[in-house]
Amino acid sequence: MNPFSSGTRLRDMIRAIRACKTAADERAVVRKECAAIRTSMNENDQDYRHRNLAKLMFIHMLGYPTHFGQMECLKLIASAGFPEKRIGYLGLMLLLDERQEVLMLVTNSLKQDLNHSNQYIVGLALCALGNICSAEMARDLAPEVERLLQFRDPNVRKKAALCSIRIIKKVPDLSENFINPAAALLKEKHHGVLITGIQLCTDLCKVSPEALEFLRKKHTDGLVKTLKGAVNSPYTPEYDIAGIADPFLHIRLLKLLRVLGQGDADASDAMNDILAQVATKTESKKNAGNAILYECVETIMSIEDNGGLRVLAINILGRFLSNRDNNIRYVALNMLMKAITVDAQAVQRHRATILECVKDSDASIQKRALELVYVLVNDTNVKPLTKELIDYLEVSDQEFKGYLTAKICSIVEKFSPEKIWYIDQMLRVLNEAGSFVSDEVWHALIVVISSASDLHGYTVRALYKAFQTSSEQEMSFQSTSKKKTHQESLVRIAVWCIGEYGDMLVNNVGMLDIEDPITVTESDTVDVVKIAIKHHALDLTTKAMALVALLKLSSRFPSCSERIKDIIVQHKGSFVLELQQRSLEFNSIIEKHQNIRSALVERMPILDKATFSTRRAGSLPAAVSTSSGASLDLPNGVAKPSAAPLVDLLDLSDDLPAPSSSGGDFLQDLLGVDLSPAPTQSGLGQIQKADTDVLLDLLSSGTPIQSSSPTTEILLPSQNDKSPIATLDARSSSSSLSEQATSSARAAPMMDLLDGFGPSPLKPEDNGSVYPSLVAFESSSLRITFNFSKQPGNPQTTLIQATFTNLTPNVFTDLIFQAAVPKFLQLHLDPASSNILPASGNGSITQNLRVTNSQHGKKSLLMRMRMSYKIDNKDMLEEGQINNFPQDLGS
Repeated sequence: MNPFSSGTRLRDMIRAIRACKTAADERAVVRKECAAIRTSMNENDQDYRHRNLAKLMFIHMLGYPTHFGQMECLKLIASAGFPEKRIGYLGLMLLLDERQEVLMLVTNSLKQDLNHSNQYIVGLALCALGNICSAEMARDLAPEVERLLQFRDPNVRKKAALCSIRIIKKVPDLSENFINPAAALLKEKHHGVLITGIQLCTDLCKVSPEALEFLRKKHTDGLVKTLKGAVNSPYTPEYDIAGIADPFLHIRLLKLLRVLGQGDADASDAMNDILAQVATKTESKKNAGNAILYECVETIMSIEDNGGLRVLAINILGRFLSNRDNNIRYVALNMLMKAITVDAQAVQRHRATILECVKDSDASIQKRALELVYVLVNDTNVKPLTKELIDYLEVSDQEFKGYLTAKICSIVEKFSPEKIWYIDQMLRVLNEAGSFVSDEVWHALIVVISSASDLHGYTVRALYKAFQTSSEQEMSFQSTSKKKTHQESLVRIAVWCIGEYGDMLVNNVGMLDIEDPITVTESDTVDVVKIAIKHHALDLTTKAMALVALLKLSSRFPSCSERIKDIIVQHKGSFVLELQQRSLEFNSIIEKHQNIRSALVERMPILDKATFSTRRAGSLPAAVSTSSGASLDLPNGVAKPSAAPLVDLLDLSDDLPAPSSSGGDFLQDLLGVDLSPAPTQSGLGQIQKADTDVLLDLLSSGTPIQSSSPTTEILLPSQNDKSPIATLDARSSSSSLSEQATSSARAAPMMDLLDGFGPSPLKPEDNGSVYPSLVAFESSSLRITFNFSKQPGNPQTTLIQATFTNLTPNVFTDLIFQAAVPKFLQLHLDPASSNILPASGNGSITQNLRVTNSQHGKKSLLMRMRMSYKIDNKDMLEEGQINNFPQDLGS
């Protein structure tokens, strides 16, 4: 016989396809077979029509198109014989779906077969209708299906019930026609019909409130009785599975009872006894019994409250956690996650078992158990749970360590009872987790350390010892050619604290009863920072923070000043512009500006989380690793090297709104990036909307800077004349420098911008130009007035004398004025005449500013300012923006 003729048997075609060695050979065989089938169809060959359709179904399962054979399905369905109808309906279900328009042609054949005298043909029609029924077909054939629910043969009734489920899902409006026939199936003795009837009733309850209420009132007791009979039924070989009589019936009954009992106290009371009986009598050593127990727990948790039953259900889940089957443990953890909102105390009893699941080898169980532990933590159990998790952190898998670290840090931050415990736990996490600790975690730890003034000495000593231990371990691992995770976060915090509180480390200041004194010299402290620079050279942030720490230590330890200068100078030729800039600046401060160094590097004030604000998508990144060596292209075309500085002192990372004024290119000039709007906070704690504020949040760095001495303002270094100039307060940390960095090889030579900027009070009467005074800022407590003048022969530079007046009956202390301007402006601030402002306008403070406009005649002046002060030791902060400078100043 021709292998590609219409009479070829299906098995011969399968053998030919299996014999193919390549996909191309298989496609060739399929194409020839399809051609032979199409020829047979054109010739209307009835003898081999069923064989051709069988071949098409196999070809369809291989993934080849078979739409040309759809009409053959309809022809076979219309045949009189059962074998032809069977192949036709099978092809109909496989080759077509409800979206095919040709399906409407089969509706009449289906109706005839649903009324056929042969029950097997009726069964075929019900199977097909239940699989591919569309909404139109459901409306046309629903009466026939409803009638068949009472058919004499149980197999037909079962198939009719399944077909009815499809119909009510497609057309919920027809559900009321099936309520009574479906309820009648609940009294069936045949388990197959009973199970399908229960499922039909369950779906009716979901789509029809009337069906739910009817079944709840009329059939709850009957269902309870049926379930009780199934639980207590003797051994029946026909339905027995692992010693349990028909577990499928148990599960379907429990699901329907769950729907009926939800939100109804009477129905829930009626089923309490049988649920307790199922929970206690079901065998749990086999999977079938565990499936029933799980559904029983789900039902108990869903129906109305019964404390005793819920404790029983949670205890069942606790037993599941001890099962060796991973699937059972996982579903138990899922169920406990839901149960904790209902009865947290009962779940707490299984805390030890849940903790053991965190240490499981299965990753899914680990994560699910850790999520459950996180929910279980409260103020009373946070210490033991945290200890267990941190102990496991040391031996956990690398893939799980990051997820576990994040959860532990969140728990410690959320439930910490005291700051010393918080610091201790976070140091343990930093020591164990290494680089898995996110930036937000060590930022938050620095904030807590800065606010715990009585623990500064304890913290810096603990960090010093932790750093020494980490360095020894790393050297040991290197000598044995083993890998160890770098402790970048631990090193950063250690370097920061040593820079701030290094003198407390050397002098053992603030010793607690729980610690022993240690002997650390000034040289040892410098060694720690030197090691941090040497062994963590790939990370820009760590090296930058270490340089800042060295600058601060040069003031704390004058005897080590020369050694520190030698370490800093080593980076003056660094290819990373940020490090080169810091090295030159800090060297200049140590050599030439010792008179301001002590004030410049005083300890940081109390920080808050706003200091390390999280950036939104699209804003300038705070720090980028230099390990990749790639550069980052900013939106304005400025090539920013991958080495980005630390968080800017004035928090220039905060997002800025697009301007609504005529200065359409202002945002491009401001730091060279486009930024989006964010709210600012006033000193009185009020949130102000500033959608049109083009310098919004430019100075918002959170808590006002505290100071007990007059404010000293110096210029930040720039790369060229067009770089933005911001102010650096004497009380602010020099660990955050300008975010302006460029990869251009033609950058102007680095110069000492600290020279020649001593106090030089400006007097408006020095020249003949007269400009009107401007009330730059006025609130209920403070007024600032600007007087303007110009230098002769230099129209680009504007001299401003700011006068501060106190409008309240309270004296202002520690007054600090800060300002920021866009990129095309350069700003210099002289020290203020005082930092104490008398009450009620009985005196004033003056401060001189000098602004140079590189776009003189094209763009006007703009300025954002911030004033911080204290009233009775209470910190106050006020902010404002000036965009109404006299027009003559810019023209």
